Amino acid sequence: MDCWSPSHPLDDEFEKLVNRMNPPRVTVDNDSCPNATLIKVHSANKRGSLLEVVQVLNDLNLTIRRAYISSDGEWFMDVFHVTDHRGNKLSENGVAERIQQSLGPRALSFRSLRSVGVQAAEKHTTIELTGRDRPGLLSEVFAVIADLKCNVVAAEVWTHNSRMASVVYITDEATGLPLDNPDRLAKIKRLLLYILKGNRDKRSANTAVSVCSTHKERRLHQMMYEDRDYDRDDLDCGSTSDHRKPLVIVENCTDKGYTVVNLRSLDCPKLLFDTVCTLTDMQYVVYHATVIAEGPEATQEYYIRHMDGSPISSEAERQRVIHCLEAAIRRRNSEGIRLELCSDDRAGLLSDVTRIFRENGLSVTRADVTTRGSQAVNVFYVTDSSGSPVKIQMIEAIRKEIGLTILHVIDDESCTKSPSPESSRFSLGNLFRSRSGKFLYNLGLINSSS
Repeated sequence: MDCWSPSHPLDDEFEKLVNRMNPPRVTVDNDSCPNATLIKVHSANKRGSLLEVVQVLNDLNLTIRRAYISSDGEWFMDVFHVTDHRGNKLSENGVAERIQQSLGPRALSFRSLRSVGVQAAEKHTTIELTGRDRPGLLSEVFAVIADLKCNVVAAEVWTHNSRMASVVYITDEATGLPLDNPDRLAKIKRLLLYILKGNRDKRSANTAVSVCSTHKERRLHQMMYEDRDYDRDDLDCGSTSDHRKPLVIVENCTDKGYTVVNLRSLDCPKLLFDTVCTLTDMQYVVYHATVIAEGPEATQEYYIRHMDGSPISSEAERQRVIHCLEAAIRRRNSEGIRLELCSDDRAGLLSDVTRIFRENGLSVTRADVTTRGSQAVNVFYVTDSSGSPVKIQMIEAIRKEIGLTILHVIDDESCTKSPSPESSRFSLGNLFRSRSGKFLYNLGLINSSS
């Protein structure tokens, strides 16, 4: 899904030879920067290297404050300024080994078995769902799964532009093992597809059941892109406020043969991952990039080409890139009050909780379901059925019904802070001032002249 394989066996063998001759070099530098750890990655360049590195950094729950990327040629050189989730420098050195393994000959097995964001396939059955979002949909999905005597061990649900995508990991309720009965799997798929289609889906709903390992967030980006959630529909527009709308500018740099993509948006966790996923899914190659995310806003600049080396050549394609990148950023920034549920896990827990949400007129815009040992740790973003904020009186009534000690309201400001008036001023000069000439300095290969 997220890994690239050469078309021919000879190409595959040549790539392995290059990797053996030029193994990736990863250095972790805690001395050069006073407020961040520098991670420098040098390796033979191959398609997907950037996404692999960014994916590993995100799976390690690291925050990327700055990134300087250069892969124009046969060599891949990146520098990332990162902190932990508390904003501190890194205190462990295991990140270097993780990245080296992700880029080396054992990359596939490494990502499948050890990457934090990848679920091991032998432990569960994976269900993928896409369809039109509507109030109560998630409640109906979890009710069907519970009725079929299955247990949800993990799940992630995204909504955007009236579309929904989810990856759900289930096991048999009685045995705790993956489901392997073809008739039972077919029944699950049939019933869930019936729920997804409803009577209003103007596009095709889809369900898939597999035992393949998958990276949830990577897969969700692919699913929503394939579902064309970036298509604009005036009747289905979300209620995302204007100050949160990303600004995307796409122009060709004719003298260098690149297309330059500039993005300006509120800073959010995993922003670089979201952008690189989408550019990769659209079959673009990132040759150079600069990312700065040290305040309420983040700026990203990418020099890209098609896989055949050509820049964007039409206005329609330019507009498609803009819409797809806007969608990639907004998918994760679901609106609503964040509720966190922490309790002993039990069969049917999700079905009961989401049913209470539905009965009280709440709509789930995003969900992250995890199981840690015997504990269920679930996060829900909720609005009312019209997409408006929920009154606090309603939230308190729901907390009393579910349990005041297990359902909590979390103040989540990671993606809702309004930019300051000064930072809101748009300047083409500021937006386009980073250019390829800065890359040697940014990569730490030359010293500043100041």
